[in-house]
Amino acid sequence: MATHQRSIRIPEHLDALIERERRGRRGKGWSDQVIELVDESLRMRRCPGIVFREGPAGRRAVVEGTGVDVWAVIGEWQTAGRGWAALVESFPQLTELQLRAGLSYYAMYPVEVDERLAAEAEWTPGRLAAELPFAGGLPG
Repeated sequence: MATHQRSIRIPEHLDALIERERRGRRGKGWSDQVIELVDESLRMRRCPGIVFREGPAGRRAVVEGTGVDVWAVIGEWQTAGRGWAALVESFPQLTELQLRAGLSYYAMYPVEVDERLAAEAEWTPGRLAAELPFAGGLPG
């Protein structure tokens, strides 16, 4: 990815907030933290109804007001042959606007979502049992 160097002045109170965020994310430099914050902010402006959450697999796009990841919405939508009625049936807890937010995010960032879908597809029942033997609960 090509980059451009810019010089900006950060108000002290924002610098303190950025530094606090950075400290909570070990190993992330100041510039990397600012780039992540700006990127996510722009994505949320472009796709109202989408927010970002931290999880075991890193940060991910989530439908606002829910715990539903965008990749999960898109996976169901693709499985249902991209049918709206089947998508609504798969997520009865989500409103039309929430579902459309997920679809809009995918329209704007398909590579990101497709990469996550591919990674999720690698978690077969056999791999899950081998790598996380207690994920299904304690035996017997």
